Order: sequence, then C-alpha cells, then structure tokens
Amino acid sequence: MKDQLNDFIHFMTVERGLSENTIVSYERDLKGYMLFLKETEQVDNIEKIERIHIIHYLKYLKEAGKSSKTAARHLASIRSFHQFLLREGASKKDPSVHIESQKTERMLPKVLSLSETERLLDTPKPVNPFGYRDKAMLELLYATGIRVSEMIDLKMDDVHLKMGFIRCFGKGRKERIVPIGKQASDALDQYLTKARGKLLKRKTSDFLFLNHHGNPISRQGFWKNLKKIAVEAGILTKLTPHTLRHSFATHLLENGADLRAVQEMLGHADISTTQIYTHVTKTRLKDVYKQFHPRA
Repeated sequence: MKDQLNDFIHFMTVERGLSENTIVSYERDLKGYMLFLKETEQVDNIEKIERIHIIHYLKYLKEAGKSSKTAARHLASIRSFHQFLLREGASKKDPSVHIESQKTERMLPKVLSLSETERLLDTPKPVNPFGYRDKAMLELLYATGIRVSEMIDLKMDDVHLKMGFIRCFGKGRKERIVPIGKQASDALDQYLTKARGKLLKRKTSDFLFLNHHGNPISRQGFWKNLKKIAVEAGILTKLTPHTLRHSFATHLLENGADLRAVQEMLGHADISTTQIYTHVTKTRLKDVYKQFHPRA
C-alpha cells in the first residue's frame, strides 16, 4: 500500500498542483489510516479493504477524541485516495462509496477587536532588523488578509509599493492581486531599506521575509514570533496563524465592505466560505448589545 500512497501523493503534487501544507495533511491522514488497517484490521492489501474497515477507522478516531471536523477531513482524504486508485486501475472498487460524512459544527473563527489589533501591530519596535521585519509582516497580514503560507512565499518581485499592491499565489497556485494600505506600505518600505539587507548577511535571496540566517522565514518561525508578540501585547484572545486573516475579513465587513470584494481578496473559490464572516459580525453585534444596552 505504500507504493499506492506514493503514487497518490505524486499525483496530488504534480498534476493537481496542491500546496505543500495540503499535501502534508493528505499524507499524514492516509498514513494514519494505513497504520490502523495494518495493525488493527490486519489488512495490508488495497483490494482487501472493505467499507466496514473505513467505518471502524472513523469510530476509532471518534473514540480517540478527534473532532467531527477532523474525522470529516480524514474521510475526505480516504475518499480521494480510493477514487484515485479506482480511476488509475490500481483497484477494482471504491470501499468509501456510500459512507456519509459526519456533520461538522461550523466553528466561528476567533478574531481580534480593533484595540487588540492595534496593540498587536504596535508591539514590534523598529529598533533592530527583527523589529522592522516583524512589524512589516504583521502589518501586511492585517492589510491584505493573505495566508501565512502565502506571505512567507512572497518574492521581492511580488511587492509593488508604488502601485499599492502585492501579488500572491494561493491554493492550487492561483494568482491574485491584493491592495495594501499606507501603513503596511510604510512598514514594508522601512523593512526593505533598513533591515532586509542586514538579515541577508552577504547572501542573495528572492524571498521577501528572512530569518536570522538570511534564509526564508518558515511558518513555524513566524508562529513562534507571533505568540511571543501577543504575550508582550497583553492579548488574551487565543491566536492562530489565521487570526489576522480572520480579523481582516471581519473588520472589513463590519465597516460595510462588499462580500464579493472580500471573497476576491481572501482568494476563496466559493463565496459560502467567505459568508462565515457575516455570522461572526452578527455574533459580535449581539455581544456588544448585551454588554452595553441597559435593558439587554
């Protein structure tokens, strides 16, 4: 089964052009699935996999405390894998057919208030190259709503400060143009003129944001910095790498932005994905009402 998994991952990487994070997720899910089949179900051949084995695996995930969202993602990976095998002639059947996906709770994304956002963005101080860099990264994320993975992939040629936009590549390497505001432009300009050259350390790199070795900053490196900055800013809201992206969309909609425009800037293929932020704004309005209305 290992060879079939490698073929599937190669197909998703080369022919589908999926992002590295998506590929890693598929591979992790399917390795867990295959390990369960081998050790618990004593199945080590694709043709021996039956519908009941997949049902047992989903039950195993539930008993292990995995959320319905996680189980649904695993099932989606399993389904894609078996459909690939059937299509390629590597298997004569698809045992995942007719297995219903579990209903998942649609969790509203956590967002920062405007005051929390300002505190977070103002915390990195431009006193050294890292302060300039961290300030520029946070300002850019909030100004554009791009994903962290998209930000760390930015090249120098993707930034157009005079014209006021950046070019990034989202899921499936789909290109989009996103405008940036004056504060983000100023922070980027400061980083480029006063800090990036010092981080390069006589190296050459096309990447925009660099670490202390002069190499492209990683997602993990950014996440570590973000948590540290949040503590310094005194922010108690639980952060994720997507928090500024969620806050960007929510604050735009709260101030009257068009849903279609927000969809375009976020790079969502389906507007239903963007609509989750309209539920967030309604929830926040209710919270404000309860907190401040004397007869709430």
